Amino acid sequence: MAPKPLDYESLNENVKKSVYAVRGELYLRASELQKEGKKIIFTNVGNPHALGQKPLTFPRQVVALCQAPFLLDDPNVGLLFPADAIARATHYLAMTSGGLGAYSDSRGLPGIRKEVAEFIERRDGYPSDPELIYLTDGASKGVMQILNAIIRNNKDGILVPVPQYPLYSATIALYGGSLVPYYLEESANWGLDIKNLRQSISEARSKGIEVRAMVIINPGNPTGQCLSAANIREILEFCYVENLALLADEVYQQNIYQDERPFVSAKKILMEMGLPISMEVQLVSYHTVSKGYWGECGQRGGYFEMTNLSPETVDEMYKISSISLSPNVPAQIFMGLMVNPPKPGDISFMRFAAESKEILESLRRRARIMTDGFNSCRNVVCNFTEGAMYSFPQIRLPPKAIEAAKRAGKVPDVFYCLKLLEATGISTVPGSGFGQKEGVFHLRTTILPAEQDMPEIMASFKKFNDEFMEQYEHHRGYSRM
Repeated sequence: MAPKPLDYESLNENVKKSVYAVRGELYLRASELQKEGKKIIFTNVGNPHALGQKPLTFPRQVVALCQAPFLLDDPNVGLLFPADAIARATHYLAMTSGGLGAYSDSRGLPGIRKEVAEFIERRDGYPSDPELIYLTDGASKGVMQILNAIIRNNKDGILVPVPQYPLYSATIALYGGSLVPYYLEESANWGLDIKNLRQSISEARSKGIEVRAMVIINPGNPTGQCLSAANIREILEFCYVENLALLADEVYQQNIYQDERPFVSAKKILMEMGLPISMEVQLVSYHTVSKGYWGECGQRGGYFEMTNLSPETVDEMYKISSISLSPNVPAQIFMGLMVNPPKPGDISFMRFAAESKEILESLRRRARIMTDGFNSCRNVVCNFTEGAMYSFPQIRLPPKAIEAAKRAGKVPDVFYCLKLLEATGISTVPGSGFGQKEGVFHLRTTILPAEQDMPEIMASFKKFNDEFMEQYEHHRGYSRM
């Protein structure tokens, strides 16, 4: 009997090839253990509110009023909500054709796209056109939309940094394209070497792959590094010479934990480079309300800005967006609030600024606690988290541990992470889920657990790691990078 259309064996092969490690085997096992009553610390995904981060007050007040506009007619509304939150809710409701329950334009509300354009202009010092900004259900949807448009067949390649966020590998597989890895240098604090890029593109071409686009994640996920302006300039020159579109994943631009390398956008550097590059390199840049000090992952608000794309291509993007009718409207309002927050002199400014500062300063301290904690462990070495929300330590697994993993039918770092989960309840993601060099093993953990819990978590990790290394090696330590 022939298989039914939705039987596993008759599914689209691209769906089967698509793997998303952040919600993979480790996460599923952690969920099972949680159901059995074990306390699980989910550090597998950058999900700040799930780990105790409090929502910022002002945006929640505004969206609450937008969700329940009848509150605006209550004579006591001013007792519960500050005047600037009431004014902002009125401002956003006036942009809609029927409140939050009505579809918006497929590109997002024009007034909010204008606010995003003004934010980009303030940030970069160069004009931004609201017509080239599309609001999306989180940055991921925008990434998928652009990759869907670029990838035509399995001979179309996308240059992706390795280690990489598995959104890219999974989406490229789903759309039937070819991922072309370029390796970041761990010994150079996960720096990007243009020589590696040239080597990756020539190897791909020798296999008949046409490389059409390059992805950068800045600050890096899972690696946490911040690209310098000089590095971004080199990347843009490379894209110009090789005729590549650049997809700049900049969702962690507010998450910076050092002062030496501040965030600089690819758009700003591109505009500074002048003609012909500034008018030739095709750039798509992404941002979201899920990260930064907002952490509103469940709201699914994002945008992408298109630079140097033809009007015909922009029209095609509109057509693709229209298939989904409209990005969710509450998320669009969160995006408007993120790019246009309370200003000095506003009633809510002091509280908003204090809440934001407290979150960012705590994240900076947690980045340091976690890095130092990993580096105090046997056979573990970790670069400092300069930005984003993750630590990506290298675990020097002894040969006996690698053999034990093979006997168990597991990839070595999956084996280690499963043992860590069972012993401590700490749910991480193995480095193999992000890509890594042959014979090198990592894990990724967020820096998001509550600051007061961080010393206990790191002590628990150290105890497990010491016992694991004791079990699988007869002598102490390996040399560090």
